[in-house]
Amino acid sequence: MEKKFYKLPELPYGYKDLEPYISEEQLTIHHQKHHQAYVDGANALLKKFDETREKGEDFDIKAVAKELSFHVGGFVLHRLFWDNLGPADKFGGEPKGTLAKYIKKDFGSFERFKKEFSQAAIGAEGSGWAALTLCRRTDRLFIMQLEKHNVNVIPNFRILMVLDVWEHAYYLDYKNVRPEFVEAFWNIVNWEEVNKRTETWLESPL
Repeated sequence: MEKKFYKLPELPYGYKDLEPYISEEQLTIHHQKHHQAYVDGANALLKKFDETREKGEDFDIKAVAKELSFHVGGFVLHRLFWDNLGPADKFGGEPKGTLAKYIKKDFGSFERFKKEFSQAAIGAEGSGWAALTLCRRTDRLFIMQLEKHNVNVIPNFRILMVLDVWEHAYYLDYKNVRPEFVEAFWNIVNWEEVNKRTETWLESPL
């Protein structure tokens, strides 16, 4: 069986299409340089696994597994991030459908949800993410703060929406003013994609 490796996904829109909220320069560097770095890092480790096993050599599995989770986490979260964004002339606003019903049930209103998610994003320590997830066992939406790409993740909580708050995601456009970037994010959320993820997860077996 052929062994596969990670590949940088194409964006579902052009590099200029998220302006004025994310500039062409910012998006290009973020996608082609930073996301690519996680792809390359993960693949290098996979190749290390393959080569050392073929040679029957030993390696520090604890260290390598931790590093692999960081790079693969970066790959996955960025892919989710690109897909839950879209041009402001088509997206933004408020969610509809199943997701809107869950937000009403669990937060009381969209404005309350927006406030809590924004606080999670702004308050994430150092480099990290804000993530909206759904717990099937309690049928509740949860907001998580993820440190780096792989810390504070709750196993088997499907991620519905993410916001990257590493400085590399916004520094060219917003300098170190993270709150302005978080506020801009709401103008380019692809709620159709987030609602689709919600419905797909609800249809999956527990």
